[in-house]
Amino acid sequence: MNDLSRPYRDNQTVFDTILTKVGASGYYLGGPYGEAFSREFAEYVGTPHCLLVGNGTDALELALRAAGVEAGDHVVTVANAGGYTTTACRLIGAVPVYADIDADTLLMDMDDAASLVDPNVKAVVATHLYGAVADVEALRAKLAAQGKACPIIIEDCAQAHGASLRGQMAGSFGDLATFSFYPTKNLGAFGDGGAVLCRDEAVMERLSRLHQYGWNTRYNVAVPFGRNSRMDEIQAAVLSARLPKLEDANGARRAVIEAYAAAAPSCVMFPKRPDQVPAAHLAVVMVDDRDGFRAHLAEREVGTDIHYPVLDCDQAGWRDLPQVCGQLPSSRRCSERIVSLPCFPELTQEEISIVAEALAAYTP
Repeated sequence: MNDLSRPYRDNQTVFDTILTKVGASGYYLGGPYGEAFSREFAEYVGTPHCLLVGNGTDALELALRAAGVEAGDHVVTVANAGGYTTTACRLIGAVPVYADIDADTLLMDMDDAASLVDPNVKAVVATHLYGAVADVEALRAKLAAQGKACPIIIEDCAQAHGASLRGQMAGSFGDLATFSFYPTKNLGAFGDGGAVLCRDEAVMERLSRLHQYGWNTRYNVAVPFGRNSRMDEIQAAVLSARLPKLEDANGARRAVIEAYAAAAPSCVMFPKRPDQVPAAHLAVVMVDDRDGFRAHLAEREVGTDIHYPVLDCDQAGWRDLPQVCGQLPSSRRCSERIVSLPCFPELTQEEISIVAEALAAYTP
């Protein structure tokens, strides 16, 4: 499904030089490399402020807290995106409210999400799942048409580095946006890392306090519920080096999916991606006989995975905690049909052909 040794091997001289420079600098946290990457990444996405944090889940929690979400507040999200927003809600004591997804795109159904917004809802987290962009502007329009005030919108861009919708970059639509730089992401570090982006200077000031104990000055706590969540200089330096190559890497990912789609029979369905340039983080398909499909690919030595097999609302550890959950028919149906195929920029043409030929040979 992935091989993280390949990008290191292909750029070993660059990365070894980076590690040496960071080590010699004497700055391991809060130094020039973090300052440079936060500025570069904000400019890339198109937002004025970027705070680097320890990982993507911290980013979600901090974004929710900076948005004013407190224990008991409701947060509209989806149940099919791996549990990360739900985890952040649980840490705060907020109540997740699960909207259904669109069966064609696997992204949040904005009609359903809009119907769930009421005075208890403090925020909506729109997840750009699998590298595609959820239509935040459509949600705003639907809420306006219903005469509802729009709550804070947070984009979860952990799988959408460099994706765009109608020419606008993921991370620039919402009030806040969160990113993960986990090593397998489109823009990946050598370990954990995350970021929160925002437009409002006051929100940025609150974020900057929350990510370091709630301090306003050293050892003086100004706001409650702060934590220690910082990106180290090695990760920031690595990300700065990789950012200029992100567009090419995303193009390689899209080419992989295009090759698969050209070869696959009609019974293997690919999510629709209208009006956008997806980041193609994962090559996800939908099939009726998932077990048979995976067995067919395994016989041809093609790896598969499921992202994600259990809906958040059905997780045993969360089932008895407060949540608002309807029937979610599309979420449930799609969770039984999705399969992820190998998709990363360093796949060789031979490997892509092996997967494509296995897809072409599949019959249900």
